[in-house]
Amino acid sequence: MISFNYESDFTLDNEEVYASWIETIVESENKFLGEISYIFCDDEYLHAINMQYLNHDTLTDIISFDYTEGDIISGDIFISVERVQDNANDFNVSFEEELKRVLAHGVLHYCGYKDKTDSEAIVMRTKEEEKIKLFHVEL
Repeated sequence: MISFNYESDFTLDNEEVYASWIETIVESENKFLGEISYIFCDDEYLHAINMQYLNHDTLTDIISFDYTEGDIISGDIFISVERVQDNANDFNVSFEEELKRVLAHGVLHYCGYKDKTDSEAIVMRTKEEEKIKLFHVEL
């Protein structure tokens, strides 16, 4: 089950479409969907989590807490909507494109992908792009 929670004014349009896409990402990695909660917040909220749980005094776009057991993907993914918007501007992409990248990024970590080294980051970026291409809105 995928849930979307809001600790800011932001709300995700088409939650069902995003949930279906995220489930497709999990299945495309030969994993099974457990429970994934996305929590959308602002910089201040996520900075407090970063300080409290990771002892990092920095702003970030995403923090994920992985509860995956075996091939059952579960966790809490906190996303700063403010960071996503700033990153979209910095990378010259739309907010929606950057949001999809971050949504996929958290799930990919749960699937076993890392991004601490340069080579790991290259694989992660490639996987993000691959998963973004799976997103479809049927009108």
